Amino acid sequence: MLTAYPPRGLAEAARASRDALWVDLMDPTKEEEAAVAAQYSLSLPSREELSEVQSSSRISEEDGVLFLSMPGFSHARTLDEAPSPIGFVLSKNVLITIRYTQVRSLESVAAKFSKSSAPDSSIDTFVAIVDEMVDLSADLLEGIAAELDAVSRLVFLKTDRRRRNPVRSNDTLHEILIDVGSAGERLSRIRSSLLGLQRIVPFASEPKRDWITKSIQTRLKSAQVDLFSLADYETHLSGKTQFLLDAVLGLINTKQNDIFKVLTIVSVVGIPPTLVASIYGMNFKNMPELDWAWGYEFGLALIIISTLLPILWFKWRGWL
Repeated sequence: MLTAYPPRGLAEAARASRDALWVDLMDPTKEEEAAVAAQYSLSLPSREELSEVQSSSRISEEDGVLFLSMPGFSHARTLDEAPSPIGFVLSKNVLITIRYTQVRSLESVAAKFSKSSAPDSSIDTFVAIVDEMVDLSADLLEGIAAELDAVSRLVFLKTDRRRRNPVRSNDTLHEILIDVGSAGERLSRIRSSLLGLQRIVPFASEPKRDWITKSIQTRLKSAQVDLFSLADYETHLSGKTQFLLDAVLGLINTKQNDIFKVLTIVSVVGIPPTLVASIYGMNFKNMPELDWAWGYEFGLALIIISTLLPILWFKWRGWL
């Protein structure tokens, strides 16, 4: 879909015009790409070119036109939306964005074109998009931080010591593990977006271009400072995610060890009474206990004693 945004007024969702300062191509067709390329005498990058990860493919300049791309852009709050590349073709007169999925930052800037707060130039539009991306990244990181805090309280929740078996269920641990893994994957996607912005923002803010004013450079430098701050915060959250992941796996291992300990104790406790019952179940003629008046009761008492003694031993050793 091709959408052209003029300097003032409502967006025109038909075809680009010479007066447009922003042309947004969302999952464009070959015909739409060719029309925009011919209209502005520009060569638009393909999706494969936008997905390349080397720096030389992400940032370049030809005849005063900046070609910028982010190969793995995603600002989804869930993992349902796959990362998709986004490209910027920025010149003095027009900004062309190329994307293949909905991007909330671009939608927010597009809404401004129907209001008095619409950007005044192509570079102003680009800076507005960058600011929205930075703000959205901060909001997503704050949301993930709140989720990790909730998971941390749940994982390290102190239970009543007087209660028996305060072990969390397997379903609860499984859900916690999924939540932590989801947070880690979303953090990875946000970090990819932040790294992409950290490459293109400094390149666009270079002072050698006379059509980029000092006020715009100041805004880009401010965004660059925010990006470094957000990258550090993302690193902190990634470390916390790894810590919680290790803690949950440790709880699962502890739970499994407790189960194996119970099974081991049960098997050991069951050996002596089984041995006694096996001996007195042979029914040999020369077994003196067969003629005892209280032989049956003696055998039962011996089985009970042989069961209780190992239990008391384990209890005394603190193994039970």
